[in-house]
Amino acid sequence: MILDGQSPQAIAEAVRVLRAGGLVAFPTETVYGLGADATSDMAVAGIFKAKGRPADHPLIVHVAAGIKGTEALSRFAQPLPPFAQKLVQAFWPGPLTLIVTRQPGVAAAAAGGQDTIGLRCPSHPVAQALLEACAEQGVPGLAGPSANRFGRVSPTTAQHVHDEFGDALTVIDGGACEVGIESTIVDCSRGAPVLLRPGLITRAQIEAAAGERLSNREVLETPDPRASGTLEAHYAPNAKLRLMDAKAIQAGLDVLGPGAAHIAVWTRAEVRSHSQRVLQRRMPDDAAASAHQLFAVLREFDAEGVKLIWVETPPDTPEWEGVRDRLHRASMG
Repeated sequence: MILDGQSPQAIAEAVRVLRAGGLVAFPTETVYGLGADATSDMAVAGIFKAKGRPADHPLIVHVAAGIKGTEALSRFAQPLPPFAQKLVQAFWPGPLTLIVTRQPGVAAAAAGGQDTIGLRCPSHPVAQALLEACAEQGVPGLAGPSANRFGRVSPTTAQHVHDEFGDALTVIDGGACEVGIESTIVDCSRGAPVLLRPGLITRAQIEAAAGERLSNREVLETPDPRASGTLEAHYAPNAKLRLMDAKAIQAGLDVLGPGAAHIAVWTRAEVRSHSQRVLQRRMPDDAAASAHQLFAVLREFDAEGVKLIWVETPPDTPEWEGVRDRLHRASMG
């Protein structure tokens, strides 16, 4: 069931479902999340069941902005180190998740049983309206992984979520997600900032805001905490995805010739096929625009029933790191 996110009645219905231990999909600026009361291990178990996600693979908890968000930080996390506080001030609300030391006895299921927890304050106005309404009704945060089956392509529209789960799931429609790929994740639990997952916010921006360099995980004495979306194979379409340079894509199309079929290509460079059965889409030259389109394009290709997706490898520059990360993990599926 898709509800209009601009409707106060829809927000009220979503809060009712969440307080009763149910699931609600909601928009953020990154992707749509599958939400449950983060303080209820029983409700969170519903997320793992619906997604087919391992229970030890932690979720990100979304909190409101302002005073409610400050209260939620104290509820879920132990006091933040100074550099983490700086990151909160610089990027919240926004597409940044912080892995911090968890308060004992709270949100153990959402944390995957770890003593750390991922927290984020999304900037999407519908998400904020929902989170604020939840906080007022005693739900301080929503565990909210991407609203799709585990390991598959993330949803960036309400229709994507509906296609995945059907009418039984309440979906709050907030339009197409502006960013289009998941949040940057920075681990703040080991005394120094460590980048665990790239996203729209770059390494340089993180270091400038934190006032210190990102630490090299290889030199730390402790292993990375488990974090959402960091498995080697993730975000995978049904079709087999390959990353290739434009010359290799063109060479492949030339070899297949007029008989090419069940193939989709997404490239910045112009490539030509002698077959009308090859589905072609142009990747924007801008990294942010490509991130915005990425998951929607992969879902479109799957809907067309292609068997192979050939994607031109993004440039090896900082602004493209998040797109490269998602495409690499998608190619491992």
